[in-house]
Amino acid sequence: MTKSHFLDQILTRLQAEFAMQTNAAKLAHDEAISEESRPESKYDTHGQEAAYLAEGQARLAIAAGESIKAYQSCEFPPYQQTDPISIGALVEISSSEQTTRFLLGPKAGGLELIDLQNNPVHLITPQSPLGQQLIGKRMGDFVSLPGKTRNIQTITNVQ
Repeated sequence: MTKSHFLDQILTRLQAEFAMQTNAAKLAHDEAISEESRPESKYDTHGQEAAYLAEGQARLAIAAGESIKAYQSCEFPPYQQTDPISIGALVEISSSEQTTRFLLGPKAGGLELIDLQNNPVHLITPQSPLGQQLIGKRMGDFVSLPGKTRNIQTITNVQ
């Protein structure tokens, strides 16, 4: 399994997110400065609301841009089974019922990626509860998945 396949998926999605947020910020900015947004009374807040929206959309675009830069400069090294888990690791966690795979990335956690066999791989960051547990662990160590049941699972593979 090559991690470049995942990196391509991540960058494609982040670039689409950046384009969408940039466009939304521009549209909200145009709305905020349009003649129609001038207040007609002291209670008319349409222009102010549009300005707040433009600022929020611009922040989201900046965050997407920062994520793109982080992945463009991130290395996804091959792991030996004895290496401690860090950013770039593809980790398999198993219980008696199921096996789940996670890719530890620097930003943009929450994306669901698809491997070459059409199996899901979840992108997580070191800031997530599971990411915090995984950093520094090795194959064979145990982690507790967040959720209602808090079941203990074993790290069965690191790539």
